Amino acid sequence: MRNALLIAELSLREAVRKRLVSVLLILSALFLGFYLYGIFKMDASLTARAAEAGLGERSVNGSGNIPIMYATLFGMYLVFFLGALMSVLSTVGAVSGDIENGVMQSVIARPISRAQLVLGRWLGFTVVNVGYVALLGGALLLGIWAITGFVPPHPLPALALMLLAMALLTALTVLGSTLFTTLANGIGVFVLYGLGSAGGILSAIGTLSANPTLSTLGRVANTIMPTNALWLGASYHLQPELLLQAGQAMRGANPFFGSEPVSGGMVAWAAALTALAVAAGMWRFSRRDL
Repeated sequence: MRNALLIAELSLREAVRKRLVSVLLILSALFLGFYLYGIFKMDASLTARAAEAGLGERSVNGSGNIPIMYATLFGMYLVFFLGALMSVLSTVGAVSGDIENGVMQSVIARPISRAQLVLGRWLGFTVVNVGYVALLGGALLLGIWAITGFVPPHPLPALALMLLAMALLTALTVLGSTLFTTLANGIGVFVLYGLGSAGGILSAIGTLSANPTLSTLGRVANTIMPTNALWLGASYHLQPELLLQAGQAMRGANPFFGSEPVSGGMVAWAAALTALAVAAGMWRFSRRDL
């Protein structure tokens, strides 16, 4: 385990050396500034309209604040999407990149097993990816609270589910990096991520059309790739009762936001799939002919 932690530390240093962290911080600051400025202008407009209508101060959880609630949800959805991109793109060459550029031969000559190298790579990149989503999501929620006073009902469980999804995507990308070339790995993991998103859309269409086949296909897709199910569960915790009632009235036909909490079985499966992906990557790379 000590060697794995050493590889994780080296992965973090590599991310800093390649200016990945610096670029992320700059771009994230631009994103936050852009989005929160829009929230500020929206809140000012809603306040002015309420004053003109003689309604006085708006309730942060009332119907007059619905635009802010949805803006918060969409903002967190963007954080989730950016985190997913980050998890794949930062990790896509975790092992295959070193093999392709010839660095791996010198690394495996050291007293570090291949399994420890894969585990350390996953730990290091998971810290970067999970930390990025936690920082960006927390900053967005804090900024919205400072501007509007609105706080989602349960932000911590929502962030925890989002972070689990990032850990899963990082694990699958590391596994793919032990199996395929860098380009093929990136394409493959993005297709899997798209499969999870398609599962949510199929489930929504199946609900709207009362088609059990589409609903079943959606559930299967979400089980194969549970990242979308984790997001829907996270969005449930971000919605006040007013939005949840609207979602339940639609019988869960919204493919972007969940109206029901994610099941404990799905969370356990996502965690188990993360561990299985890391273990499979360790096993496969230990037997791969370089």
